[in-house]
Amino acid sequence: MTTETRPTSRLRHDPLVRGLGWASAFLGVPQVVAPADFTRTLGVGDAPRHRSAATAVGVRELVAAAGLLGRPHPVWLWGRVGGDLMDLTMLARALKNHDGRGLGRTVAATAAVTAITATDVYAAVTRTRGSKPMELTATTTVTRSPDEAYALWKDLERLPDFMAHLDEVRVTGQRTSHWKARAPFGRTVEWDAETTHDVPGQLIAWRSVEGADIGNSGEVRFLPAPGGRGTEIRVSLRYDLPGGPLGKAAARYFGEEPHQQLDDDLRRFKQIAEIGEVVRSEGAPGGKRARGEFPQHPARPLTEDELKEALA
Repeated sequence: MTTETRPTSRLRHDPLVRGLGWASAFLGVPQVVAPADFTRTLGVGDAPRHRSAATAVGVRELVAAAGLLGRPHPVWLWGRVGGDLMDLTMLARALKNHDGRGLGRTVAATAAVTAITATDVYAAVTRTRGSKPMELTATTTVTRSPDEAYALWKDLERLPDFMAHLDEVRVTGQRTSHWKARAPFGRTVEWDAETTHDVPGQLIAWRSVEGADIGNSGEVRFLPAPGGRGTEIRVSLRYDLPGGPLGKAAARYFGEEPHQQLDDDLRRFKQIAEIGEVVRSEGAPGGKRARGEFPQHPARPLTEDELKEALA
């Protein structure tokens, strides 16, 4: 009797993984059977080097198809990502040296491979289980007392006001709440959490309950700042980012680096604690609603038109 590894069993019936497996098969067969016709379809001609490249890519696609459809594992998904990058490199070289005949088809092929690459990266990141949780820490100082800073953070339903990745936090009980957030690559994740420690003016700690899309835990400590200059806030988070280290690297590439997100969240918390609102930037005068506020630009007053749009 044989047994399957957990990743294989988990991915065998995954629609996206199977779809990518069949896509590899459909792309690989014509490149191996009729490489000259395939390269002419791409608009790059049928020179011997082009036919050889098409055949090699076709073999690679068929191997990926066999892996994804036979014994699916995240390694095959990452193999597709690596192959996509090679394909984009070859297409970029072809565009650079193009003679103009069939240029439109080559441009279309490059656009299609770019879209496929994004899909493969998403699949690889979200189907890879991290080997250990990610730990994040950040610190800021606000000119408010520990009790005031604690009270602001304790109001969980206000957390989305300064945490850009949070869509909603809903209190469901004396020590429980439901969270909805944006994950890398446009995913939405939800979980229920419970407060594990709550010391007024000093500490709030929580953890997700069983069944969370992304398991996580964390704590916020409120300490008197040196010289009586407000409160030092220390945040520690621990969670499983889809894809583990590889997912973290991919998320950073697409502008969603977790450490930077946490630093930005604390910067906005400081603004709310000290002046009562988040200062909008010229990059996103509509604020979080635009989901395009990164990277930030130097703050400036809103124009009359921007103010009207923000209040609409």
